[in-house]
Order: sequence, then structure tokens, then C-alpha cells
Amino acid sequence: MNAPLDSSTAQAEGWDRHWSDASAQDAGAAAAQGDVPLPLPLAGVRVLDLGHVFQGPYATFLMAMAGAEVIKIEPPQGDMSRRRGRDGDYPFRALNGCKRGMVLNLKTERGRELLIELARSADVLVENFAPAVMPRLGLGADVLLKANPRLIYASASGFGRTGPYADKLALDLTIQAMSGLMSATGEQGGRPLKAGVPVADFMSGAHLYGAIVTALFERERTGRGRAIEVSMLESLFATLLPAAGHVYASNSVPKRTGNRHVADSYVPFDTFETADGWVAIVCATDEHWANFTKAMGRADLREDASLRQLHGRIARIDELTAEIAKWAATRTRDEVTALCQKHHVPAAPLRDVMEVLSDPHLKERGFLTQQVTDSGAQVVLPNSPMRYEGSGLRALQPPPQLGQHSEEVLAELCGLSQQELAQLRSDGVI
Repeated sequence: MNAPLDSSTAQAEGWDRHWSDASAQDAGAAAAQGDVPLPLPLAGVRVLDLGHVFQGPYATFLMAMAGAEVIKIEPPQGDMSRRRGRDGDYPFRALNGCKRGMVLNLKTERGRELLIELARSADVLVENFAPAVMPRLGLGADVLLKANPRLIYASASGFGRTGPYADKLALDLTIQAMSGLMSATGEQGGRPLKAGVPVADFMSGAHLYGAIVTALFERERTGRGRAIEVSMLESLFATLLPAAGHVYASNSVPKRTGNRHVADSYVPFDTFETADGWVAIVCATDEHWANFTKAMGRADLREDASLRQLHGRIARIDELTAEIAKWAATRTRDEVTALCQKHHVPAAPLRDVMEVLSDPHLKERGFLTQQVTDSGAQVVLPNSPMRYEGSGLRALQPPPQLGQHSEEVLAELCGLSQQELAQLRSDGVI
């Protein structure tokens, strides 16, 4: 997708690395008749992935699973997620499948020259370094867009490239703290708690993907690339909307409410301990409440006129929560969930990671698939959560070994000879 795309043939030209114009049109016509699947929507898009750990690699994984050609570029020591602690290399394996991998030492002049050369034939470059890193290397957006005006230069960071916080260090935990998320998480009267998973990394990674494909859409119309950015702090702000609403409605900061709704706007909206686990139950409407009283077998609650509308239940939230807790405690997790679902009440069991990894629904849909690692271990890995009607899910492939495709990519995209490649390896550039 490197020639200007401002004509009616733009889509076919975008696919020309894989199909001729005619074959692309034939494939589309055949797919419309149900004979063959449509190509994935990002087929023909080439991405240089300088992302590391979670944020950048998640965005580029989504692009790879949407059909893009993703080239993961790592420093000589590799992405730090290749060698983590107790979670091993599972996160790396889950986020870097279906990518080609190469090593490029950007601390060398020749390494920087080669990145610029690679950028000339790329559609997107993704990085999630601190904002000063790439400009300090002489590889900022201005330099790479000058080399390729059609490039989408995508950067992600903790706080963004401008503003008073731009140069502050940022990790998922510190962003959860600064974003306000931790102030709303935890039991009432207890200490603030982080989310148990890296929500800032993955929320910003998803926003980064959205920004990239939006910029690609714009480029289809204008033929021009641009620099785009996403910050972790801003990506989390939307999660604060109920709490912010409470601030403006009451002129006070909401207290932590544990698993209850932040403003006690729904009753019940909580988790309840059963005989063998926990269940989450929500009554978001008055109809849900009426149905729930049937599930509980509590005609007295159903007939209580003061509880038929939400404001009445809010006034008695502690009493009702205690009654529901008593009811749930005498039943198993599956019994409570089944009774709620039978009566059309939103409820679900609280599952641990092992249960989710063996979820039959996710396996049947093809989201979870089993792979064998290099050591012979079997692991279950996720696909992309995005589906494209008419195109099948892209089959997962193992992540590249460190530097596995360095010579292949440089020979293909930069035209380097075997002698030149050998010299680069000798010089520590690749």
C-alpha cells in the first residue's frame, strides 16, 4: 500500500503484494457468492513493530490477525517479555504470533540507516518507547515521514509526547494510580487496590490499534501519512465516567464500594459467596429485580411495593445485600447462576484463569487454540477478539525466534547481499 491511493482502484492497489488487481476482484466476487473467503481487511499493509512488552505488541498483534504483514524489530537483547518471571514467556508468545522477527541495533549508525530504509516500504511504524527515545536516536516522526510521507508513525506512551508529564516514567501500576482507577477500586474503608490485570497497557494498546486503522483510512482518501499517538493515562479516563458523574452530581469524591456499583445505582450489583465459589449478580432494571425475587423464591420481596422501583432498593441496599448473601450461601455457584439465568437475571460465576483457559465457548468459536511450544509444552493461546464477516480467523503461528528473519527481511526489503548481511552480523547491527 505504498502508491497513492486516491482512485477507485485504491483497495485493489492496497492488496497488490498478494494479488493482482484482477485476482483481487475475482476473489471478492467469488467471496460474495460464498465460494472462497474474503481476504482479511489489512492484507497488504506492512507494519514495522518496534513495540515491546504489552502495549505496542498488542496493537500490532491485532493488525497481524487482521491480515497485516508485521515485522517485529527487536534490540540485540530481545523484547524484555521474552524472559519474564513467573509468567514465563507466555505473554510474549500470545502477543507476537503471525509476525516475522528481526534484530536491529538502533544504537549503531548503520542500524538507524536500515530502519529508515525499511520505513520507505512500510505503511505503519509502531513504537511504545518513552517519547524522547526515538527523536534522540534521530528516528523521530519528522525524520521517518520525510523518508516516507505515506507512513503512519504510531507512538504510545504513558502520558503522551507533550505536557508536563511527558517525560515521567510510566508503568501499568503507576498509570492506574494516577488515572484515578485505583481510588475507586477496593473495599469500602480499605486500602486502594489496582486491577489484578494490566488494564492500562491493554486499553491503550486497543486505542493504539484504533488510531492506526483510522489513520490508514484517512490515507486512503488523502494519500498522506501522519504521526499519531496514544497515552495510557488518557486511555483509562473513560473508565471513570460513573465516578465523575458522582462528583458532579454530589460535589464529592465517591467512596470505594468494593464490588458494588460506584454510586450504588443498581441493587443488587455485587458478588456473593456461594457454597463453592462466588457469583456476580446484577439487577439493572425493575424487571430484573422482579425476576430475581422469583429466582430466590421470595414472594415477600416481590410483593413489597417499596422495592419495586430502584430508589426504594437503594434506600435498603445493605438489608437486601444481606438477604441475597444468605440465599446464595446455601447453594452452589452453578445453582445460583442457573437460577438467575432461568429467570433472565444477569449473573455469572467468578472464574479463575485456569477455568477461562479451558472455556468451551471460546474454544468452539476458535478464539482459544492449543499450540505446542519449543520445549514441547502445550499452551492455549488467544486469537483476535475482532471478527470480519466473510473472512475466517487467521490461524495462529508461533512467535519468531530472536532475529529469526533478520537476513530474510533485509535481503527482501533493502536488497542487501549475503556478503553485506554477514558484515552486518559481524558488526553487531543485526
